[in-house]
Amino acid sequence: MTKRNIFVTTALPYANGPFHIGHITEYILADIWVRHERMAGNQVYFVGADDTHGAPMMIAAQKKGVTPQEFVAEIRAGRKQYLDGFHVKFDWWHTTDSPENVELSQDIYRRLKAAGLIYSKEITQYYDTQKGMFLADRFIKGKCPHCGAEDQYGDSCEVCGSVYRPTELINPYSVLSGTKPELRSSTHYFFKLSDPKAVQFLREWTSGNGADGKPRVQPEVLAKDQEWLGEGAELEDWDISRDAPYFGIPIPDAPGKYFYVWLDAPVGYLASLKSYFNSIGKNFDEFLMDPKTEQIHFIGKDIIYFHTLFWPAMLHFAGKPYRVPDHIYAHGFVTVGGLKMSKSRGTGIDPLKYLNLGMDPEWLRYYLAAKLSGRVEDIDFTKPDFFSRVNSDLIGKYVNIASRSAGFIVKRFEGRVLDSAMSDPLLKALREDAPKVVELYEDREYAKAMRLVMELADKTNEYVDHMKPWELAKDPAQSEKLHEVCSVCLEAFRILTNYLKPVLPGVAEKVEAFLGCGELTWSTVDTPLSSANPIQPFKHLMQRVDMEKQLDQLISEVKEEPKVEALPGGEAIAPTCTIDDFAKLDLRIAKVVACEAVEGSTKLLKFTLDVGEGKTRTVFSGIKASYSEPAQLVGKLIVMIANLAPRKMRFGLSEGMVLSAADADQKATPGFFLLEPFPGAKPGMRIH
Repeated sequence: MTKRNIFVTTALPYANGPFHIGHITEYILADIWVRHERMAGNQVYFVGADDTHGAPMMIAAQKKGVTPQEFVAEIRAGRKQYLDGFHVKFDWWHTTDSPENVELSQDIYRRLKAAGLIYSKEITQYYDTQKGMFLADRFIKGKCPHCGAEDQYGDSCEVCGSVYRPTELINPYSVLSGTKPELRSSTHYFFKLSDPKAVQFLREWTSGNGADGKPRVQPEVLAKDQEWLGEGAELEDWDISRDAPYFGIPIPDAPGKYFYVWLDAPVGYLASLKSYFNSIGKNFDEFLMDPKTEQIHFIGKDIIYFHTLFWPAMLHFAGKPYRVPDHIYAHGFVTVGGLKMSKSRGTGIDPLKYLNLGMDPEWLRYYLAAKLSGRVEDIDFTKPDFFSRVNSDLIGKYVNIASRSAGFIVKRFEGRVLDSAMSDPLLKALREDAPKVVELYEDREYAKAMRLVMELADKTNEYVDHMKPWELAKDPAQSEKLHEVCSVCLEAFRILTNYLKPVLPGVAEKVEAFLGCGELTWSTVDTPLSSANPIQPFKHLMQRVDMEKQLDQLISEVKEEPKVEALPGGEAIAPTCTIDDFAKLDLRIAKVVACEAVEGSTKLLKFTLDVGEGKTRTVFSGIKASYSEPAQLVGKLIVMIANLAPRKMRFGLSEGMVLSAADADQKATPGFFLLEPFPGAKPGMRIH
């Protein structure tokens, strides 16, 4: 079987602070997969780096009175304790502020320019005269031009959700100095993502397969990509430049211009690999051009746009030796008790605090693995669930098997297993599941893999409970049977450890030494323990988690929003709002001019609505299952939100939202029910 040659990265953390639980989750997700691949005998280069450039970094350094490089160095110095602490084994950790990244970023830029995909134009931006710099959208605030909310950022309103340009803000001011900025013109450089050949390439790439024959992106990611790439949708060209002063990489032949951080950040993946290869004497270009090489990125779902559009387009049109990714694997966020992470509400988990409390890093690795899947799904951390999974699964089911049998082998049989016991039917059944376990790891279906392993642990414990070695030990005549039963238990424990090794590398290393079985790989599942290699006395492999001393200190009491009783519909009343909040919604009577199912979608109906504007609007709604004959809705009056920001979808632009009622428990009362006004209402009337 041909061994794979794989280059793996995780998203680069911005070097403005320590790692949080989201970072650690992603690193553990990738590390488990990398360890699985290495157990299969594949060559994996696993690298990471700090994302160091950008105006925020420059400003943060100024506030501390240090250079950006000094600021970044201080942050980077603390990375190792996190990575080592959670058994995350990168081959190399680099920085985007490196000679390799300057070289590669500028090279890719020159190639894109030669391909006709770079152009420049004059744009007007706000300029802070006191700070002497152009302001990014997030450094400008003012009054929302749509709802009038104060202190809104320069790109979107957090109150009404409107999207706008900074120049549309009312009474804008600089977040950095508090002064009123002035408009100035500047030359900016753009990557022509809207070019037809770029769009066509991306449509093919996102829907294609990697070198392993599997889809490059997950179904959820593909659906989102198709919204951006579908017929009628328009990709916007990408502003890739920033003006001095700026902490970044200079654009060649453009004095005073720097690459926007998002251009050089992903190039940092390649720069880290090149730095590593320089250290071990391996040829970077030859590796990238090798057709057997695979390039795989693990990222959070919030940066899909950059990694599935800009990044592959940059690499493709830059040409050899650069190669497009084989896979972009996205994951969801971590919530705590169902709430987003927030220090003020006590829902943040500090990874360093976790370690300092003496909590086993492999508790967290197992807990996350038991919740992670190959899909883009959020995972929720709760104290009772963590407590139960660690103490029940890891201690009660897994470690318990060794602790109940090893002592007898050491004390009664000189530490030597019974070779004839290695063909027991239980062990055969455990070994037969190896291909399934390997496949689940390969597809990143860790939760399913953990469930399967714990089912096998349950079978083993049922065997122990049935054979009762503690009873056999009391009868000298049952010595051989005791030897057999305990040998079966230890071999089952070895197989289970083999299956858990990518998740529990530290425990696996201890077990390898304890059992004297050598390094566990996927090829050793069928290599049983032997009497020729006596086991060592059993030592505790893992302690139980303490709720009061550890979990309660890790996560303080969550300050939740006030709770209200749920209604018969199964859904609680939302928190109280004011009349001003309600007034922000422009609810209108709309007449259905046309309604049809959307080809290619299992959920959507396409409404053409008359809202009394002298023109019609198109609205897509996911209620197809409730209206099998959408044409029957034509002529009816319904209610819609008329001032909702338009949304680009795969099938077109949706210009509002129709209102319908639904039970939170769809099993109780399935379906969606459109709201219909009483007779006398007319299109365009506002709901008061």
